[in-house]
Parts: sequence; structure tokens; C-alpha cells
Amino acid sequence: MLNSLNPRTPILVGGGQITDAEGGAEPVELMVRAARAAAADAGSVRLLEAVDSVRVVRMLSWKYRDPGALVAARIGAEVGHTGYSGNGGSTPQVLVDAAAEDIAAGRADVVLIGGAESWRTRMRLRAQGQRPDWTVQDESVAVAPILVPDVPMDANSERRIGLDRPAWIYPLFEQAVRLSAGRDVDDHLDVIGGLWSRFSEVAATNPNAWTQRAYTAGEITTPSPQNRMITSLYTKLLNSNNMVDQSAMILMCSAEAAVKYGVPKDHWVFPHSGTEGHDTYAIAERPALDASPAIRITGRRALELASVGIDDLAHVDVYSCFPSAVQIAARELGLPLDDANRPLTVTGGLTFAGGPWNNYVSHSIATMLTRLRESPGSHGLVTANSGYLTRHAMGVYSTTPPQDGFRRLDVQAEIDAQPTTRALDCYRGPATVESWTVAYARDGAPERGFLAARTGGDERILAVTTDAETLAQMSTDVQGYRVEVTEEGAFAFRSAPVTVG
Repeated sequence: MLNSLNPRTPILVGGGQITDAEGGAEPVELMVRAARAAAADAGSVRLLEAVDSVRVVRMLSWKYRDPGALVAARIGAEVGHTGYSGNGGSTPQVLVDAAAEDIAAGRADVVLIGGAESWRTRMRLRAQGQRPDWTVQDESVAVAPILVPDVPMDANSERRIGLDRPAWIYPLFEQAVRLSAGRDVDDHLDVIGGLWSRFSEVAATNPNAWTQRAYTAGEITTPSPQNRMITSLYTKLLNSNNMVDQSAMILMCSAEAAVKYGVPKDHWVFPHSGTEGHDTYAIAERPALDASPAIRITGRRALELASVGIDDLAHVDVYSCFPSAVQIAARELGLPLDDANRPLTVTGGLTFAGGPWNNYVSHSIATMLTRLRESPGSHGLVTANSGYLTRHAMGVYSTTPPQDGFRRLDVQAEIDAQPTTRALDCYRGPATVESWTVAYARDGAPERGFLAARTGGDERILAVTTDAETLAQMSTDVQGYRVEVTEEGAFAFRSAPVTVG
């Protein structure tokens, strides 16, 4: 194969995953284990010593100044380059895209990419009042350069009302998905429960999944002591599970290096294309709460660059932090939700396979390598998401080399040309309910309610309430209700529904 390939062709040769159910190991140790697993998966242990660049996805369970340097030392590699990322679930795919470009250009030859979280262990120790005795790099160690910046997640329209976490924002998208589909709550719960049940069935067969068990739709959507309500419409089993100790690492190299270090050719997987772009950083400025121009455009361009269509994809992994993220992405990409021959996940998703903060997509890419090797010549699509359905990266892969080499495109200019909504950071007056959710305390009591509403001029305003009577009303279907919004960002209901549209 090398005779017909440019020797600088980038290849993914190994994916290693560690799921540490017993816990206790620090993140960098999990990364080392996963790196060794990746080398074994590549069929070449020698490849680890040849690593010349280690690029690490941001970790939340422990702070390192340069985790790549620690990993390199422990695997016996004399690297010339290390790097770290900011926060964001799309970063693993972006790091793969950048590594492919660097390998093709001769700036790197063997690259190790990935990350780890020991979040479950860290939270267990914190609950016991203990701090783990994990590696600390002193100030003599230079801080690794940031290769991918943080995704902004603090627009003033959100910050002023305390709307500051995915578990509260994605339910606003979910309500919007339900309303645009014209479903009542029970029917919509059947849809998302069925979707997540199918994800759990994939996780049940995934040896690297955190939870290897299939759940019924009813088990997923029905509140219980083990499955409490987090927000309407989401129980705990409809949220990403970050209480995991997991690592995934990807080994990439040039075709020349793959031959040199004895990687069997049936282990080679080629990146065909990579695209990146973001929707508005402020969710209030989105054209619709159940849409994503960035997903639509990055997806379309990734397929075009790879010269394939959506129906040519044998395997797909759609980023799955919450059901709304999957439904919106599937609609924008033209993927059915319930195709038994092509599930929307290869891992089981962030609820069941595990949601190790920023590093989930390293797991999905590693798993995609296996799926593609099992069906040589097929194509797979990995989608990656940062923030509040904000920044997106798409990657197309195959065991067949790309005809025109790896191709990468930033599509931001095209996304920026799409219409947006005028958002108001401060507003006083009447508005009409567009979407809403109620956040619940651990004891099941409604704690606060968040609202997206439209003014008479069709601007969007976000508001919050902690009033018990208003929260009780929000447990019903309040689409189209009129509310009065205060300058401080609170609201109260004024009247019953009005005709919308």
C-alpha cells in the first residue's frame, strides 16, 4: 500500500481505552495505561518510544502543568512537543485534525492524543475530606501551550440569571424540540426514552463502557430514588454521566512510520476530512433553540470533503451529552433516530459508555477505529460538541485512504452568514413563552425555573424564577403563555396561552 501512498499520509493506528471501575489511579496513570493499550491495538509496542508529540485534552479531576511530559516520560518517549487543550468536548476531534495536518506537513511523525478523568475517585475522596496524593509538577515545569482554547460559556444574558450549566440549558433545547415536533410531554418522553434505550443497548455490548446494561425506555424516563429528576424533562439517566474514571488515547503516525514500526496494514484507519465551526456563543442569539446551523454546515462540508454522502456512512457516533443534542444533530445531518442497522452511537453515549468531561470523543474515535476495521472499506462519522451545543467538529474516517489526501476546513465564515436572533441582556415588560425548564433539588422539590421568551419585537429574553406558585405552573405545558419580565431577570405569568404564529 505504501508504494501508492504519499509517505506523509496521516493514519490512525491505535486506540486504547481504560475503564477503571475500582478507581484510585490518577489521570496521568490512566493515560499511560491507555497509551500502552493503544500501542497494543496498533500491533506495535515500539511505536510508543517513537512518539514525538503528546497532545492532551483538558482534565478537570486534577491539575497538571504539562501532563503530556509526564506521559512521555512514563512511556519512554523523548518528545519534542507537548500541548494541552482548553475545555470543550469537541477538542479531541480538533486535536486529531491538527495532528493529521502536522503529520502530512512533516512537522510531526508519531502523535499521541487523548486524556483521562479520575472524577469518581476525586469526588469520593472529597466526600471523605481527603485530597489525593497524586503527581504535582512544580513551577520548574513549563506550562504546556494551549492548542485549542476554551469555549466561552458565560454570555451576560445567561450569567445574570444564573443559567450556568449544561444540565439546565440542554433541557431548554429539549422543550423546543418537543414543541416543534408537536408532541405532548408523554409522547415526547417515549421518543427520548426509546432513543436512550437504544444507546444503552450499544453500551451493553461495549467492553469499555462504564455501564454495560440495557435499560428500557420506561426505566430511563420514570423518576425513582436511583433516577431522580434533574430538570424537566430529564431524569438522571437522561444526563451525561461524568462520575467515571476513564481514559482514551489515540496513536497517529505517518504511513512511513507505520511501515517502519511494523503496524499491520489491516490496522490502518485514515482520516478523510475534518471540519470545525461554532454557533453563537450566547444561546439567546440562536436562530432557534432546536436548531444548529453549525452542525448542518460542518457536517455537510465534512461529507463533501470526504466525497461521501450521509447514506454512505456505515457507522456514526453523534455526540450525546443529552437527548436534545442528538435529536438536533440528527435532524441537521439527515440521520434517522431509529435506524436499527445504523445506531447513532458506536460507544453507547455519554450516559452509559461514560462522559469523562472533555475526553468522551477520544473514546468514540477509538471505538470507531474498531468498527471500521471490522468492516473494511466502510466510512464512519464522528461528531463532537463543546459548550451548549456551541462549537462543533466533524471527522470522517475509513480504512481506505482518501483519494485527495486529508482535508480540513474551518467553516466559520459560512456559519456567520446565517441569521441570528436579537438577544436582550436586560428587558422589562411582557413576553411570550418560547421554552422553559424546572431544575429540581436532590429531594425532588422544584428549585428554580428558567425561561426563554420572545418580546413583541421578536427579541429573545432569558429569565428565572424561584417563586413556588410560578414553579408549580411551569410543571404544566406553558407554551405561548404571556409573562411579565423584570429588569432583574425574574418573571411571573400574566395570562393563559395566546395563539402563536
